[in-house]
Amino acid sequence: MALTSRISFHGPAATTDDPEDYLCSALGVIFPDDVTNQHGDADHSLLYASPHLPRPLHLALSDPDRESDRKLFSHYLWNSSLLLAEFVEAGTLRLPLDVGLGKLKPIDFDVTGLDVLELGAGTALPGIMSALLGARSVAVTDYPSETVLNMLRANIAANVKPENSPAGTVAPVAVDGHAWGDLDGSSSPFAEVGRGRFDRVFVCDCLWMPWQHANLQQSIAWSLKDSPSSRAWVVAGFHTGRAKMRGFFAEAALRAAGLELESLWERDCDGVERAWVWDRGHEDVSERKRWLVVGVLRKLRAPSSGAEEKMTCELC
Repeated sequence: MALTSRISFHGPAATTDDPEDYLCSALGVIFPDDVTNQHGDADHSLLYASPHLPRPLHLALSDPDRESDRKLFSHYLWNSSLLLAEFVEAGTLRLPLDVGLGKLKPIDFDVTGLDVLELGAGTALPGIMSALLGARSVAVTDYPSETVLNMLRANIAANVKPENSPAGTVAPVAVDGHAWGDLDGSSSPFAEVGRGRFDRVFVCDCLWMPWQHANLQQSIAWSLKDSPSSRAWVVAGFHTGRAKMRGFFAEAALRAAGLELESLWERDCDGVERAWVWDRGHEDVSERKRWLVVGVLRKLRAPSSGAEEKMTCELC
């Protein structure tokens, strides 16, 4: 089933007579192979319907009135969040899923009893799913803008309810502002309480700003528990171009932050997977919008027997 099949618009669009809205609704007919990778707006919230949840989730989207807030692009639901939400659901509920070119199992994405953090959360769909499916605790963070944080609080309040959970129970969810790389406890209260606290760190579509890669890597390493089982799951679309986001996965940059790659691959919106490569040459815009990269990071391990442990993923 296509990645975007679980979402639908909710709002006044169906009754509008605006020609622009008619044109937008016809794009799927005019360009049947085109994929939308960002969803919703301030007037049209989204319903996320999973066959494994008792009720659809209602995701509101903010209407940023400041240019600085609009540039965050957190007022959309992105395909990377849809994909990670499905991974979390499949892993935690033990659902069949082909993932990671056959090298991983769905259970690898199980969040049962774990402390989960979502950085750059946007609508916080993966964090919400974790809270509904059995995580011990969830923290969702985004840039410390009240417009963004108020939307997060509204989505948590509207969806993290026992009646939305298959088991009828939910994890506590905290919403905090956090600027990546700001690890000074005196200026970032979250950084002080979040250090080494989380078993899983989620990062969805946060790689389009190369100048922020080092800061994001630092926040991931800072937040992960010092445990062999702690992991960060990083998912990002190629819509802004491979060149902008691939540097995040450079081995030297990750090592400088105290991280290393466990696995890395590409997956499209229909579930087709292929190996990650550093450069595919020219990639058509419509085609690259279909694809996402999925990376699993862990804390850097000490060299074994004087030699560095080999990576489990193949970087091209």
